[in-house]
Amino acid sequence: MLYRENGQFKTSYQADQQIFPIRQDRIAMGLLLGFAFVVMPLLGTEYLFRAILIPFLILGLAALGLNILVGYCGQISLGTGAFMAVGAYAAYNFQVRIEGMPVVLSMLLGGACATVVGVLFGIPSLRIKGMYLAVATLAAQFFVDWAFLRIKWFTNDSASGSVSVANLSVLGLPVETPAAKYLFCLSFLVGFAVLAKNLVRSHIGREWMAIRDMDVAAAVIGIRPVYAKLTAFAVSSFIVGVAGALWGFVYLGSWEPAAFSIDRSFQLLFMVIIGGLGSIMGSFFGAAFIVLLPIFLDQLLPAFGEMIGLHFDTATVAHVVFMIFGSLIVFFLIVEPHGLARLWAIAKEKLRLWPFPH
Repeated sequence: MLYRENGQFKTSYQADQQIFPIRQDRIAMGLLLGFAFVVMPLLGTEYLFRAILIPFLILGLAALGLNILVGYCGQISLGTGAFMAVGAYAAYNFQVRIEGMPVVLSMLLGGACATVVGVLFGIPSLRIKGMYLAVATLAAQFFVDWAFLRIKWFTNDSASGSVSVANLSVLGLPVETPAAKYLFCLSFLVGFAVLAKNLVRSHIGREWMAIRDMDVAAAVIGIRPVYAKLTAFAVSSFIVGVAGALWGFVYLGSWEPAAFSIDRSFQLLFMVIIGGLGSIMGSFFGAAFIVLLPIFLDQLLPAFGEMIGLHFDTATVAHVVFMIFGSLIVFFLIVEPHGLARLWAIAKEKLRLWPFPH
């Protein structure tokens, strides 16, 4: 009975077009953000920040960028790890080669460099689509891996391709403690989530969705496929590049090209598929599923083995986790192919109609 919109009348276009038109959603989101920004830094432990929250925030940001391209524009991409690597290494070069360069500006410029690379590898999308486009974007993964391993200038003449950053600070405030890194990543995630939500609700987002649904019909009604597809690649690559810079600067601190391998690309694609294609919230659901489930299973399986009198070594636990993880992915894809976001939407609709069965 609490989740109803009776009596909530819209008296202006601004009220009708707001992101959260239902008052209960606005209150819930305000409480959630207040808890995330105020309460969590005070109560969270170092393990919670380092192992769960920071990876979730960064990978959720990367999944958000990929969802714009795959979910909203319908362009399959397997080169997300490459765009993350471009963002990380470009931000590193801006940071070490320009004296006094702010960290935030370095990351944004790293995202801009990832945008250029993403648009370059997105050009084939003008002529091909589907699995052929996926193979074309996969070329970006191998090319970027080769470039950062062989061209020493990108890694500041590092022989192994490994680079590192330290002593991060924003406006004179150090970003060294786990809580500070968490707030830093959370600020990026909230800012880009609001930006992405407004983009997909604008005319650009409607063009992306028209191209996704039927590109020939979209072209007939006046939508330019070249503009729509390349802008989707540009926005997606920018967000993914910033996420890559955060992954290198904040989470890893020291990294090499293997940190952004093809496994990372598949991991992000699974996040988008499981969370829900074409859903901002689905990107976060998918990231939570991918990040939290293996940690939960790692803790649960040894405890379950002790209960039944069996001892599982580390290798066995790792293999069983992979098996259960893969089985759950297949299960979710069969039960709800539209992802966890669709289940969330159905639950909200039922709350709005409860106790009436229709």
